[in-house]
Amino acid sequence: MNALSETNLQLPGQTAFYRGKVRDVYSLDDRLIMVASDRISAFDHILPRAIPHKGAVLNQIASYFLQSTRDICPNWLISTPDPNVAIGWRCEPVRVEMVIRGYLVGHAARTYDSGVRTLCGVNMPEGLRESDPFPEPIITPTTKADEGHDEDISREEILARGIVSEEDYVQMEAYTRALFQRGTEMAAAQGLILVDTKYEFGKKDGQILLMDEIHTPDSSRYFYAEGYAERQAKGERQRQLSKEFVREWLIANGFQGKEGQQMPDMPAAFVKEISDRYIELFEMVTGRPFVKDDSRNISARIEENVLAALALI
Repeated sequence: MNALSETNLQLPGQTAFYRGKVRDVYSLDDRLIMVASDRISAFDHILPRAIPHKGAVLNQIASYFLQSTRDICPNWLISTPDPNVAIGWRCEPVRVEMVIRGYLVGHAARTYDSGVRTLCGVNMPEGLRESDPFPEPIITPTTKADEGHDEDISREEILARGIVSEEDYVQMEAYTRALFQRGTEMAAAQGLILVDTKYEFGKKDGQILLMDEIHTPDSSRYFYAEGYAERQAKGERQRQLSKEFVREWLIANGFQGKEGQQMPDMPAAFVKEISDRYIELFEMVTGRPFVKDDSRNISARIEENVLAALALI
């Protein structure tokens, strides 16, 4: 299967280029051209093989939710001229990611299992088991790193260090809770539980905008609602739609992103499994069939569609 590892576009009026873990970002004055590649990352490392259709899944899920939440929070998106591409407004990023957790899983569960009951300054109640819901969703922000690991940080430390003004932080908190509630309702309509997610914000002309992706498998976890209570009562693992299974595979193969650890090779069968799971998540979350674009030259298709879109702006 064909996959998009990277792009190297030369766009008219291009002023800058940045390659992130997953996205290739092209700057044009006050706009960004964001290309969702098929790269996949875990533990802040890019895995050695790209995953076919993953970028299109991410970009189209993000577009779906950005369009569906404009009434809650203004966002950066202008258009999606290609399955892998989003064009939007350039914003000054807020150097904090707003992570919100409805259930005890992932990093929160690992922290809890270690005996710690506070995460990012937020107390977690005693007596929880993995995958139990919190009494109410908790916000556990991280500092956004350009390279390396993002770091947990408390609301109090963010304000004390002046990373974000109190006014802006209060607004981001309100947006985060409202977006998570909307995502929870939309997931429930599709038989899913939105477990946790993260939101990134930026400022343009003094206004806070939601940026990047939302409610995608790279930024969120979902449980299947059917059978959740029964599995929890029996102490069984929950069925997830997320990329947590990729992290679990890496851990089982001796890699957690720590110094000295060797990234394992990814067999073709596992690459296909990841691709299939991303497509499944798209169809489950949106209720729409995923249309595979099997272009032989994905980069050429992207360039053609981006140039056509720029000619119309």
